[in-house]
Amino acid sequence: MDLLAAALLGVVQGLTEFLPISSSAHLILARTFTGWDPDRFGIAFDVALHVGTLAAVLLFFRAELLAMLRAMPRIGAPAPGPDGRRLRLIVLGTLPIVVVGGLWTESVEAATRTPAVAATMLLAGAGLLLLVERLGTRRGGDEVLGAAGALAIGGAQALALVPGVSRSGATIAAGMVLGMTREAAARFAFMLSVPAIVAAAAKKAFDLRDAPWAAADAQVFVVGTVTSAVVGYVTVKYLIRFLTTHRLDVFAWYRILLALATFGWLAARWM
Repeated sequence: MDLLAAALLGVVQGLTEFLPISSSAHLILARTFTGWDPDRFGIAFDVALHVGTLAAVLLFFRAELLAMLRAMPRIGAPAPGPDGRRLRLIVLGTLPIVVVGGLWTESVEAATRTPAVAATMLLAGAGLLLLVERLGTRRGGDEVLGAAGALAIGGAQALALVPGVSRSGATIAAGMVLGMTREAAARFAFMLSVPAIVAAAAKKAFDLRDAPWAAADAQVFVVGTVTSAVVGYVTVKYLIRFLTTHRLDVFAWYRILLALATFGWLAARWM
C-alpha cells in the first residue's frame, strides 16, 4: 500500500507543481477530505518528490538552461546576449523568494496551512486568472521584461508560500500582466522555478542531515521520485502546448469548484 500511496503522491506533485491549481492546497485538502496523511513518509519523501519535479524541469528545458550556463560569464556585461539577459532576469526573479522564504517560510506555513485559507486563495487565484485573460494584448517573450518585471514575477512566486496561490499560476499571471504571451510566461515561470525548487529541496535535505536512513524505504522513495518526474515532464510539455491556443479559464473554473466544495464540506462539519 505504501508503494501505491507513493505513486499517487508523485502524480499529485507532478501535476500540481506545474498546473496553476496549487500543489500545497491539494495536499492540504487531500488530508482534509480523506484523512489520508501525505506527510506520513516524512520530510525525506517530500525532498524526493521535489527532486522528481526538478528533474522534469531540468530535462525539458535542458537546452535553455545549458545556454544560460554558458552565458554566465557575460551576465554583468552591457550586452550579455539573449541567454545572458535571460539568466540575469532569472537571478533577479529569484531574489524575492530567497528573502521571503529565508525569513518567513515557517511562520507563513504555520499560519496559513488550513483548508479555509487554501480554499480562499484558490478563489482569489481563480479571479486573477480570469482577470488577466481579459487584460490587454500580450505578444512578447521575456524580452519585454526589465529588472522591475523580473522582480515582480519573483514577488508573485514568493506569494505562493501561501497555500492555494500556486507558484505557476501566480508567475504566469504576472508575466501576462507585463505583456508576455501565455506560453512565454509559462516557460519563464518554469525556468524561474528551478532555483526555488532546488532551494526548497536543499533546505529540507539539510534538516534531515542527522536523520537515520532506512534502506527498506528505498522503493517508496524511488517510486515517488520517478512518478513525480515522469508526470511533471508530461505536464510541463502539454501545458505549454495547451497555452499556445487556450486560455487559463479552465484552471480558474476548476479552482472555483474545488474552493466551493471545500467551503461546503467545512460548513457541513460545523452544522
